[in-house]
This record gives sequence, C-alpha cells and structure tokens, in this order.
Amino acid sequence: MGSGLILGIETSCDETAAAVVERGMRTLSSAVASQIPTHAPYGGVVPELASREHLRAIVPVVREALARAGVTLNELDAIAVTSGPGLAGALLVGITYAKALAFAQGIPLIAVNHLEGHIHAVLLREREERQGESEPENAPALALVVSGGHTHLYVARPAHGTWSYQLVGRTVDDAAGEAYDKVAKLLGLGYPGGPWIDALARFGNSQAVPFSFAQVKTKAHLAGKIPRTKAAKTAPIAELNPRFLFSFSGIKTAVLRYVELHGMRAEAEERAKHARRELRPPQTRAEALALCPQATLDLIASFQRAVVGDLLKKTFAAQEELGEARILVTGGVAANRELRERFASEAAARGVSVSFPTAALSTDNAAMIAAAGWPRFCAGEFAAQELTADPSLALGVG
Repeated sequence: MGSGLILGIETSCDETAAAVVERGMRTLSSAVASQIPTHAPYGGVVPELASREHLRAIVPVVREALARAGVTLNELDAIAVTSGPGLAGALLVGITYAKALAFAQGIPLIAVNHLEGHIHAVLLREREERQGESEPENAPALALVVSGGHTHLYVARPAHGTWSYQLVGRTVDDAAGEAYDKVAKLLGLGYPGGPWIDALARFGNSQAVPFSFAQVKTKAHLAGKIPRTKAAKTAPIAELNPRFLFSFSGIKTAVLRYVELHGMRAEAEERAKHARRELRPPQTRAEALALCPQATLDLIASFQRAVVGDLLKKTFAAQEELGEARILVTGGVAANRELRERFASEAAARGVSVSFPTAALSTDNAAMIAAAGWPRFCAGEFAAQELTADPSLALGVG
C-alpha cells in the first residue's frame, strides 16, 4: 500500500499545523505555528487576523513537518486536511494549499472533520503506546470532545475499516473552553484562559463559591423541543437526551454577578494590564497571590470544580446508560489537570477505561488529522477537487 505516509494539515482556528504520520500509528513529525501572541491583546480569536497568519505560516510549517520527518512530497501516499467545522477563512487556507499539493503530486486528498480528528488524537496515542503488540485497540468508545469551540459526546465505533460516530450529547450554548476563556478575560487573566484558570485553581478553595448547574429543560412553547441556539447549526439538539446536554452560559453569568457583587471589577481590570505582560501562568502559591488575592483564587477554583464536575457527571451518566466500557476524553480542555485527575478517579471507581491524548495532541494539531485520514485512505474515501470549507460541518448526525 505504498509508504503509508500521510501529511496532515490543520487550519481550523488559530493554529497552523502540519504533521506526517505513518499508517495512523506513528507520528514522524508535528509542527505547529501558534497565533496566541496575535490574538492575546483581544482576549479571543479575531477571524480576519487568523486567516492572515495562516497565509503567512502554511508554507513554512508544511516544509518544517516534512523536514522533521525526513521525507519528501514524493514519498507521501495522501494528504489529509481539516474541512470543518471552524472559521471559514482559516479553513480555506489549509484546504486550498492541500488541494494544490495533492494535485501537483497526483495523490489523493482526504477531508477530515476536525471533531473526528480530536477523537483520533486519543486513538493515535493508544496506537503509539501499543506498537509491537499484535493488534491496536479498536473497541467502541464514548468520546467527550471538549475544547474552546466544542463540547460534544459521541459513540465512536469501528466500522468496515473506518469509524462511525453517533452524537449523543452536546452543549446548547457556550462550549466549556469558551466559558474558561470568557471567565479568564472577566478576571483579567491571560489568554487562552484554560491554562491560567487551571494553574491558579490549585491555590484556591474549590468549596468557597457554591456554583451549580440546573438541568437543561425544554420550553412549553416549543412543543417539547429544545431551543435552537447559535450552536445548533453544528449538530441538532432537539432529538438528544436532555440528561446529556451541557450549558455553560449560566455559570459564566454567575461568575460575572459574583465579581460585581463582591467589588472585584476594578481589581480585575488592573490585573489585566499585568497579565498581558506575563508569558506563563503562575506556578507557585507566592506567584499566584502576587497576581490574585485569595478570594479570587477561591472563585477560580470553585468555577473549575463546577465545570469539571458537570462534564464528569453527564459523561458518566451517558456511559452508564449506553453501556460503553471505554471513554475517550479529548480536545483542548482535556489538558486540564483537575479534569484528568477526576475523570481517572471516577473511571477507576466504576471499572471503566478512560484515555486522554498527550498534552501536545490535546490542542489543535495536524497529527490527529493525518491519523484520522489513514482509515479513510484505506477505505478509498477521497475528497473531490471541488472540496471547500464547511464552517458548520457536523459529525455523527443523520
């Protein structure tokens, strides 16, 4: 079947990434150009700036991935590229370049859903760890994809050499990672907010502020259907079990009210000026207290405890009802220290297997895209040259 080498390209948001993966099992290289310094002053991703930075970085990043792997374009079997969901302009940069390379080399182009890529980030880690064994792990799994743009629950099953996905749960509004970023911005912390909140939460009392999540309910005037929100384009929610639906806009509002009620606004604004100059979150209690008073650390710890608790509660409720003995937790928020600890502890207590990607594979990267492309390559599922970006591309629907 040739060399088994697939070049992956990922440009769905604010990371320009390329990687070479062999037969979906061994990462030969993974290069990522981060745009964090570009977007940090705005506290979030600016789509126009993201597209511009992708245009600047795509050629050198692909060249770097090939050089690190020690391969040439002539040795590739295929090119896999993220086709959605994501920012339209950002996606088009990667797709256009991938199409040009595939056409010039006369090799297949493979379209990969970004969410599927995140699931394969965990599978890639498992395959790399099991190399030398007779058969990689290919059992069905319940997959939680939790990041800045997504909070979805899928049942992932091997099917005729590829994988099939069934959506079973999702957020009805903000993604968990989006709530992290917005709360971090509200508190005057650095961007992206996840690593800052996770680092500071260690030094706070997580029981100090009693945040809670109400059950996501249907509305009478919608005849039993859940309202269609800004997130409903990516996947329908009316047909899903309400027990497996997430909502993070409420806790974001609760933090805002707490900040205003306790006079923390001016302190947060002053901290924002300092945090923008910091290159990394505090690593010690002394550093944390130099940045935030104890009351703010307690608020941060309580916020994280509530969000992780809600993710854990609903994921294991789905696992119990669906009977899956294996859980995959992936996406940028999967790098969170408390989330990994609590999911691992709960899984052990229930006798359930739980796996995470490596820290490098948790955030957006192209190795996961190349890995997801391998089974599609083997099945002959190639994209047409007319492939274009689909910012609202769904997975496991219909």
